[in-house]
Amino acid sequence: MQPRCVCGDHRACWKWPPIGQAHHMGDDAPAVDPRSLIRTRQYRVMLVFAAAIGLLVSAVSWGYLELVHYIQDWVYKDLPKDLGYTALTPGDLGHSTIPWWYPLPWLALAGVLTALAITRLPGGGGHVPADGISASGSPTKPIELPGVVLAAFATLGLGLVLGPEAPLIAIGMGLGMLAIQLIRREAPDDLLSLMAVTGAFAAISSLFGSPVVGAVIMIEAAGLGGASLPVILVPGLLAAGVGGLVFTGLGSWSGLSTSAYALSPIALPAVSKPGWGDVGWTVALALAAAVVTFALVELARWTKRVVETRPVLLTTAAALAVGGLAIAFNEATGQPITAVLFSGQNAFGDLAKSEATLSLSTLALLLLFKGLAWGISLGNFRGGPAFPALFLGASAGVLAAHLPGLAETPAVAALMAAGCAAILRLPLSSVVITLVLVSNAGVGVTSLIVVAAVVAFVAVEALDVLSGRVRTPADAVAPSVQGSLSAR
Repeated sequence: MQPRCVCGDHRACWKWPPIGQAHHMGDDAPAVDPRSLIRTRQYRVMLVFAAAIGLLVSAVSWGYLELVHYIQDWVYKDLPKDLGYTALTPGDLGHSTIPWWYPLPWLALAGVLTALAITRLPGGGGHVPADGISASGSPTKPIELPGVVLAAFATLGLGLVLGPEAPLIAIGMGLGMLAIQLIRREAPDDLLSLMAVTGAFAAISSLFGSPVVGAVIMIEAAGLGGASLPVILVPGLLAAGVGGLVFTGLGSWSGLSTSAYALSPIALPAVSKPGWGDVGWTVALALAAAVVTFALVELARWTKRVVETRPVLLTTAAALAVGGLAIAFNEATGQPITAVLFSGQNAFGDLAKSEATLSLSTLALLLLFKGLAWGISLGNFRGGPAFPALFLGASAGVLAAHLPGLAETPAVAALMAAGCAAILRLPLSSVVITLVLVSNAGVGVTSLIVVAAVVAFVAVEALDVLSGRVRTPADAVAPSVQGSLSAR
């Protein structure tokens, strides 16, 4: 059955996307140029809807991030101070007197709430972070938003090792779809999907502070491309740009700052151009990052299979296991428990300075315990995988800078890009995100970042094949590529 016309008029109707078929004609009709849609009045009307969705999604995203930040600070900073303890901003390194047992009841609560969201509410609490980030499947439906929000607040606010980006994408998609359904209840599925992606553009851009970064992530995550890309990209960019203005304005009007959760560039020494030693170390470190990330994802998937047998009880146990790793780190190093908990985004700005104050053994133990906590969180909780990967990559880079012939800046940049590409499976997005975070280091590290992201991406895909998780039949290769390879 044909979807209903958006405009209600068969003479002026358009459908999304009109690729490969003409309006209200048979299957043998000539192909329609998607770009011609941009010149229609209906498309311009749709852009107005996109701008409105950008306003709505950005306002909600701002409130979501502010509330997550408030929960984190109240639970792990303000409340302990009221009880007479010395507490730091969640994720920071330094001296803290919070007792070793303090996170356990909060993490147990996070486990119970996340399990209830996954098992009792529609949508399973959202995307499983062990699967990376993908927006190419079914968009988050409005009815699934309560489960996504509950799981995200429990996971992010109470200390599990995940970031906010995946829930933001889900929230943006759900709100974009809801806005169109309120305007036109029986809108076609293609239009609903387009507005869902438009909402996701606005949501993810609010986190990274740049419509361009958000656009790159969504294009790659959703697998957008071909002739239809401009049709989808224009409303997404408009929603992201308008939403970004409102997002920044909300912070200034309310007196609340977005710096609490926005990623800030890392202070690294500038690099004019890399040497051959830097290139060699970049390849080696990217391979190592791919292997470690693959192992942690396997850990995540194994724990997920175990936890799913008794979700409420074992999700709570998984949260307590994360707490146990944080306690073990605290006992071994004297550093605060919260250094292992959370995504690590609050510590990005001062991470490079930690080399002068932290021993190599402390950095190594931080990587070990936070990496294991991240692996457990990836499989059993709901949040984004990128921020912990970036933090662990940066921490590993500070440690790797002690290798012979390798400076801190190339080490940090390469391992951040490699870790991000290995978990997200989005090499271009990983390059762009890393470039933003090391922008103070100059353009000299750009080529190293690209090499690291590509090597890690190819390596982790190869590990999937070697492990038997995926197969690569010969007929999956495009005929043109086969012909090119055989011609050589």
